Amino acid sequence: MSFIKDINYYGKNKTPFFFIISYDLSNYEVISLENIPNDILYNINQNNNKTKKSKISIKKHAYLAYSNKFDTIISNIKMGNTYIANLTCKTLITQELDLKNIYNESNSKYNLYYKNKFISFSPESFIKISNNTISAYPMKGTIDASINNAKELLLNNKKELAEHTMIVDLIRNDLSIVASNVIVNKFRYCEKINAGTKELYQTSSEVSASLNDNWNENIGEIIAKLLPAGSITGTPKKSTVDILNNIEDYKRNFYTGIWGIYDGKNLDSSVLIRFIENDNNKYYYKSGGGITIDSNCQNEYNEMIDKIYLP
Repeated sequence: MSFIKDINYYGKNKTPFFFIISYDLSNYEVISLENIPNDILYNINQNNNKTKKSKISIKKHAYLAYSNKFDTIISNIKMGNTYIANLTCKTLITQELDLKNIYNESNSKYNLYYKNKFISFSPESFIKISNNTISAYPMKGTIDASINNAKELLLNNKKELAEHTMIVDLIRNDLSIVASNVIVNKFRYCEKINAGTKELYQTSSEVSASLNDNWNENIGEIIAKLLPAGSITGTPKKSTVDILNNIEDYKRNFYTGIWGIYDGKNLDSSVLIRFIENDNNKYYYKSGGGITIDSNCQNEYNEMIDKIYLP
């Protein structure tokens, strides 16, 4: 994983840089911020107040294929190979705007346009590091906010609680590999996010831990030991990743990888979800969700479709 050396170099010299790493760690780019090219655009926590007019149409609903993958995961859960697996799909879409224009209209916590290959408008943080504290914000659990008592239904759903708890435990274990004094600061808080023509409630937690004073010299190792992100794989991580690699019929590539910024003092990064890929001028939206023993196939499929939107 040669990105470790590149990231450590910039971190040790406290040089601000941009980084992006694919899901399988095979592709990456690390660039000083002063040299970032004009075909990479990003913003973090910047509100865009434009009136959204663009639309998106789903061209293919592969429910049968999805249900077959769902059944395979349930079989693996029953055999004890996984407890939760984040099944993702690739859906052909049509849209009115090109990727750069969609990026310019986007209004999410983390927005990225990458070389006309893909865009991500992600609501999910990967890790943040500030003042020798590393924090992670696992996001699991989604519901249409227009449903009556949606927030209460989400928080009281036993399946969603079990799914979220397992991911928080996984993140706690991951952080303990690179840091000490792991603490869950907030557990299952709700956030309302803009999902195009609708709004969604999503539940997140905040987990933090303490790093050594020289953490900036070892940013590459810290990131590498935490990848792939727990929220988009499952637990146990290694066996679940193997299961997903066998049943997902496409390569995730940069989807569900990470990107971020180090400003010379602090680091902020995001999981690459809410993701549109340009593949020879055909556009694919990649989305998914966690499967547990209590999951309902139709509900999980509907959640995967609900996550296909322009913010």
